[in-house]
Amino acid sequence: MGDQRSAMPPTWPARIRALAAGEYDPPRPRRAATVVLLRQGAPGVRAYLLRRRATMAFAAGMYAYPGGAVDPRDAEQHVGWAGPPPQEWARRLGTDPATAQAVVCAAVRETFEESGVLLAGPDGDSVVGDTSGQPWQADRAALEAHELSFAEFLRARGLVLRSDLLGAWARWITPEFEERRYDTWFFVAVLPTGQRTADTTGEADRVVWLDAAEAVAGFEAGRLEMLPPTVTVLRELAPLATPQAALAACAGRSLAPVLAQTRLDGDRVTVRWPGYEQLTVDGFFPADTGGGR
Repeated sequence: MGDQRSAMPPTWPARIRALAAGEYDPPRPRRAATVVLLRQGAPGVRAYLLRRRATMAFAAGMYAYPGGAVDPRDAEQHVGWAGPPPQEWARRLGTDPATAQAVVCAAVRETFEESGVLLAGPDGDSVVGDTSGQPWQADRAALEAHELSFAEFLRARGLVLRSDLLGAWARWITPEFEERRYDTWFFVAVLPTGQRTADTTGEADRVVWLDAAEAVAGFEAGRLEMLPPTVTVLRELAPLATPQAALAACAGRSLAPVLAQTRLDGDRVTVRWPGYEQLTVDGFFPADTGGGR
């Protein structure tokens, strides 16, 4: 049943049973943001993907987009800002203005940390140029180490965050039975003119630009491993002709949280994502051999 590349991870059945029995307390999901960087493909849109190192605690070996957890400091500090204000983003993201500011900051900060692409400029009408030099790399490292807040970084550089360069695409919450959980907003953005993506990053051992349809085909053929939200976003982007069309499509996108549902029927375990039935995975896992927690 479901996606031809879907398989039930071995740790899921036991935790799903424990959750159903009230023996597993789901961790609270951390707020996070991720950005699908786009450029023109041939045809359609091309996306920037990183393969997470095998040593990573979450999604090891998976292809993903630049992203990460929200920094609470970004909700509290004054951030140089251009484009739709946090109040407007709060309405779009379904949260309060302080949280919306932190989520948008996380999207821009994590994209800079993991790809070297910075959606910021001296004012609301411009974007910085090439950010691949050593001083920029030092700033990326300081941000990643939490030695520097994003607001401090922008102030030191005389920059403002360009929130108008982002479009909100989706919101996915990691299933309750997972050990690490995130409440993640997915954004899209066009690679700014003059900027280049990094060839290496601390959390990834490979980076690639792939046409959305090509990436989906790689997933379905077993060449690229991805979590359900990652491949779903690529499938949704594949029919679009240009990155600008993807940004325009954001206005009509629902940001209702997507959360997996589980079902136990004897030895059969089923996981489905409402509205995304192609992602459904199920199988027969006797309770005494269903995998470890």
